[in-house]
Amino acid sequence: MQNKGIIKLFAILFGLVSIYQLSFTFIANSVEDDAEAFAAQRISSDVEDYHALREIEQTRYLDSIGNNEIISGITYNTAKDKELNKGLDLKGGINVILQISVKDILRELANNSKDPAFSKALAGADELQKTSQDDYVDLFFEAFEEIPDARLASPDIFANKNLSDDITYDMTNAQVKPVIRKRIDESITSAFEVLRKRIDKFGVTQPNIQRLGNSGRILVELPGAKDIERVKGLLQSTAQLEFWHVFKGQELAPFISQADSRLRDILKPTEETTKASDSTAIDSTKASEEDDIEDLLANAEDEEQGDDITKTNPLIGLIKAGGGQGPVIATFSVKDTALVGKYLRMSQVRSLLPAEQRYAKFVWGKSSDADELIDLYALKANKTNQPDLSGGVITNATQTYDQYGGVAVSMEMNGKGAKSWEEMTTVAFNNRSQIAIVLDDIVYSAPGLSTGPISGGRSEITGDFSVAEGQDLANVLRAGKLPASADIVQSEVVGPSLGQEAIDSGILSFAIALGFVLIWMFFYYGKAGLFADIALAVNILFIFGILAGLGAVLTLPGIAGIVLTIGMSVDANVLIFERIREELAKGKAQVDAIKDGFSNALSSILDANITTGLTGIILLIFGTGPIKGFATTLLIGICTSLFTAIFITRLFIDKYGKNGKSLDFSTAATKNLFQNVAIKFIAKRKIAYIISAVAIVFSLGSLFVNGLNQGVDFVGGRTYTVRFEKTVNATDIEKKLVETFGSAEAKTFGADNQLKITTKYKVEEEGTEVDNEISRKLFETLQQDLPKNITYEQFNVATGGESEVGVMSSMKVGPTIADDIKKASIWAVLGSLIVVFLYILFRFRRWQFSLGAVIAVFHDVLIILGVFSIFRNYMPFSMEIDQAFIAAILTVVGYSLNDTVVVFDRIREYFNEHKTWAFSKTINAALNSTISRTVNTSLTTLIVLLAIFIFGGESIRGFMFALIIGVVVGTYSSLFIATPVMYDTAKNKSEDLLAKKEEEVEEEEDVI
Repeated sequence: MQNKGIIKLFAILFGLVSIYQLSFTFIANSVEDDAEAFAAQRISSDVEDYHALREIEQTRYLDSIGNNEIISGITYNTAKDKELNKGLDLKGGINVILQISVKDILRELANNSKDPAFSKALAGADELQKTSQDDYVDLFFEAFEEIPDARLASPDIFANKNLSDDITYDMTNAQVKPVIRKRIDESITSAFEVLRKRIDKFGVTQPNIQRLGNSGRILVELPGAKDIERVKGLLQSTAQLEFWHVFKGQELAPFISQADSRLRDILKPTEETTKASDSTAIDSTKASEEDDIEDLLANAEDEEQGDDITKTNPLIGLIKAGGGQGPVIATFSVKDTALVGKYLRMSQVRSLLPAEQRYAKFVWGKSSDADELIDLYALKANKTNQPDLSGGVITNATQTYDQYGGVAVSMEMNGKGAKSWEEMTTVAFNNRSQIAIVLDDIVYSAPGLSTGPISGGRSEITGDFSVAEGQDLANVLRAGKLPASADIVQSEVVGPSLGQEAIDSGILSFAIALGFVLIWMFFYYGKAGLFADIALAVNILFIFGILAGLGAVLTLPGIAGIVLTIGMSVDANVLIFERIREELAKGKAQVDAIKDGFSNALSSILDANITTGLTGIILLIFGTGPIKGFATTLLIGICTSLFTAIFITRLFIDKYGKNGKSLDFSTAATKNLFQNVAIKFIAKRKIAYIISAVAIVFSLGSLFVNGLNQGVDFVGGRTYTVRFEKTVNATDIEKKLVETFGSAEAKTFGADNQLKITTKYKVEEEGTEVDNEISRKLFETLQQDLPKNITYEQFNVATGGESEVGVMSSMKVGPTIADDIKKASIWAVLGSLIVVFLYILFRFRRWQFSLGAVIAVFHDVLIILGVFSIFRNYMPFSMEIDQAFIAAILTVVGYSLNDTVVVFDRIREYFNEHKTWAFSKTINAALNSTISRTVNTSLTTLIVLLAIFIFGGESIRGFMFALIIGVVVGTYSSLFIATPVMYDTAKNKSEDLLAKKEEEVEEEEDVI
């Protein structure tokens, strides 16, 4: 080996850099352990809110020593910034995908146009989106083109004053479309920046935010975040701050009285209307107002609403307190807001408003959780429904305190805003009226003015805030408003206790797998195996060092990728050692055997790792979240494994044999293993075909009859991992859940006291309110099976619950993004097959090799799918088809191809060495010569996978099971499917293969 000095220097420097990068993680963890011990001494475990108080004490400790030097100028704060990031599944926290509403952006660009063609196109796009995965803007354009003579450059649509610099009246639809697309992309970029600024101020370490293509989706991951409800509010708030003049309560009193009387006439439950509502379904073509009335009548006997509706005063009967001289119209119960809102939206009710109030906009105030009451306000809106002043004029906002010591938010405005604000406050002062401060259609305060107009643009928002709420509001206003609403279409919440369990199980599986591999290599190859073990240890150091240096995120699938890399990295050393043993068996001197062994194994090692690397790249491109973590560690592991196997192992072997020391590449127990193996693979191929055909028929039959258990990743829905105090019966729990949600599934997940609960209830509805409704229903349904003293807050991980029972993690996937995930997964599998087919065609220059490899891969995938279909209801762990399963399929593809390429490489080599042999004899001899390598690699990989499967945690057990089946089937197919298919398609052309073998060898040597 040339340039040993450079390789030594590089390895030493790389090792030192890796140790340096990892030192930050060790320092940060050590300090945090001290902080935890400090908090444990300060807070008794039996006090109320123990977890919250402990976290406060830990934070105080870390803040106090954050800038103190620990070693060589490194402080805790600098170490924390550079430590190896832990992902959501290891640290707990929240991962969400937000969908920025392109529909809202289109409306904003069209200046909230009421043009019939524009409205019709939006409605058409909504319908098309139900069955299409195209971007919303493309669907809008498609629907717009179907409207005769409709022009995007109409003055009432996009040729307005806001877009006058880019769109003119004479532009065609084709000319307008790119302008709109560009503006939409700019708006989404703006939303991304707004969210990034908000997250940066939230205080979560190592946040991750990124745009997902051009779909308008934004991924946000906040490991370690505990107050999930606060996070969701921060992310979804559009920060649409507005200032409105507001009506006094007494001004609307006559309208409320008249509305109550009108509603009494409308809702009078006559015998005829009651019968009609009981026996007749509402016609879908009726006006929306008639729908509302029929809905109210149909609910006339509901437990909570029915009695009130049939009272003499259907509206006034719901009022808990009157308004009077102030801006509050009336006070209602929070539970009645939907009903009151429905009343006030009826055209028959709104027609009672006098001319000066005809555009009144009814909005709710900020509710108080303490008394569950909420105030109703009426804003002085106009025909265009535009506020008197918008929040876009805000230049700065800070959390402060008002004159009574309450939490407030102080704001500063730009020059234009300051002028408008002075005009508004002048009108309010002169008329002794109030100005409502409205954020996202919620009135936070409606103060009057007692000291005169306000100049200079400074103002203050007061309300019933906590300090955290005040800080979040100031943060949102300072960062700016979102250009459109943001819905959470996918979310995953993991509690910190479950994250710690994942770390513990990941470390245990890592230690067991590593221990077995080290022992096996020493047992099988003796001292040479010990050198391989040292190289493997260096390999692991490099992997973690690179992850830390790149700022990559370590996840549980990432740990699985590292452990799998350990098993697969042995393959390179096995290939080298087996080739050296072959050279020694030929009678070569040890130095020459080592040189030729490394040289001859290089082609197989490169081909095998490149094919596996290609599937890893496909995973990285198409995967999301944890799958990217798996792909990242796999790809890094492949690179480091190649370097350590080819160079580090070689350094130790060459140094040991430098002074003529004998180095055996086997032990007494393994010296003669797999010698003189003479299996007639080609002769037995028909038996293999029959066995595979039967397995495939059973697999296809089960797939058509039973199908697959598709997870929420692919069909949409919500899933919760719930832990109980005692063992529970999954069937009994499922019956209760079905009664509550209509559709639900409960399965034992790991221990007998833990269930995985899945439901599609309201999966198409977005918003925090729906999430809270479902989690509360879940709590109420399961309450009888939970400890009597547990509260909803303790039960729900989203509200910071850290008890030993309750929701340990949750996940939501909307139906639209589920279709996208399924589509991306299919493309990932097909893409990997195409890429690998082309690579093998390039390397072996014969389509027969590519065909054999791809058929073998299809064979492996079908059998894995069949196993998951047949045993979906019988295995004591999750057999769902989700993103992790697709990652497993692609990994199996890579492993199977790895094995197949090694076999093909040996076949090609035997063609060159034995020119006079028969075609079948050459293939049989080549396959038999790889048996030792195949057994070693497959055995070590299987043991590693079994270690992860048994000790690596419930969340990846199905993933590991798929890999285990894949390794077994992949090893079989390389020998009994890929090679026989290649033989049967090429045997009539054996002469052609032999004639061109020399040319191929020369070309291959040039490439290498």
